[in-house]
Amino acid sequence: MPDLILPGLIDVHTHLRVPGGEHKEDFATGTAAALAGGVTMVLAMPNTNPPLTTPDALAAALRAAAAGARCDVGLYAGASREDVTHLSGLAGQAVALKIYLNDTFGKLRVDDLPTLAACFQAWPRERVIALHAERQSVAVAIGLAAVYDRPVHIVHVSRREEIELIADAKGRGLPVTCEVSPHHLFLSAADAARLGPLGDMRPVLGTAEDVAALWAHLLGGTVDCIATDHAPHTLDEKRGPNPPPGVPGLETSLPLMLTAVADGRLPVERLTALMHDNPRRIFGLRAQPDTRVEVDMTPWTIPATGWQTKCDWTPFAGLTAGGRVRRVVLRGQIVYEDGAVLAAPGSGQVINGAGLERD
Repeated sequence: MPDLILPGLIDVHTHLRVPGGEHKEDFATGTAAALAGGVTMVLAMPNTNPPLTTPDALAAALRAAAAGARCDVGLYAGASREDVTHLSGLAGQAVALKIYLNDTFGKLRVDDLPTLAACFQAWPRERVIALHAERQSVAVAIGLAAVYDRPVHIVHVSRREEIELIADAKGRGLPVTCEVSPHHLFLSAADAARLGPLGDMRPVLGTAEDVAALWAHLLGGTVDCIATDHAPHTLDEKRGPNPPPGVPGLETSLPLMLTAVADGRLPVERLTALMHDNPRRIFGLRAQPDTRVEVDMTPWTIPATGWQTKCDWTPFAGLTAGGRVRRVVLRGQIVYEDGAVLAAPGSGQVINGAGLERD
């Protein structure tokens, strides 16, 4: 018998690199990594090449997802100044809208008020707007939620001042939710110095005080979701002259969080809320019937290689994980068992705007 049974987990922040970055990851390998980590539904970001800012680009990515995905996949639409008129045409196919208030690659950074206003006016009110917001931009995100009286979801919060501001906003009844990534919970700036480019990500790793604040607000209820920000790059790229920021995380997220469960500081009920219940509620995702994750709570050391993700490395090598995924059942079918991914490419379902629950 497994030591622990969880629902299929939901990761609302992944980068599966299709189109344009298939040498780093694709839908088949990224969703294999998801299943190996106990994740049965992923939402993938739009900063691809080309970015998912037009109906044609989004439709092509959805076709690729349908052909390759081993678990369920939804795609974000991207906001950009030059493609803001396409938002109404994207809403039916995307699970949410992503706005980058801070640095990103390509044309997806939005930092002018007319475009932000147009996005908040054009995107359907019942659908999520997720924002990459760091430092002062968190205040901008919260202000937009207040002005337009509609929910916003702030991604990969990493700093003490950010999570404290979000806590204040929630305390005032503003419609704000947020997520934290495992690398900001289990690594710090000290690890960045040790890891070099393998520890480079956006947002960058925080101080010990930042990490402590994130944990305090995670346990206290401010944090709504654990999301990996799975951002695979090849080792050659990371060790090259201009290493791109980002780290893989789909296969290590649950094992790392199980360390906190094993230590007695994170109740299983809170883990389930962070990695299933809240993501499903916030994004209006439908239930996956007869789906579960069976966990062995034997501690183990995270290895450097041997992963399902195409890039096959991790910044967490050498850390102790509190448990591991033994079996994943998706809609009654065993899709992962004892290290082997059994689901075929294309067996996952593609989620679009029409497949979301409404309040």
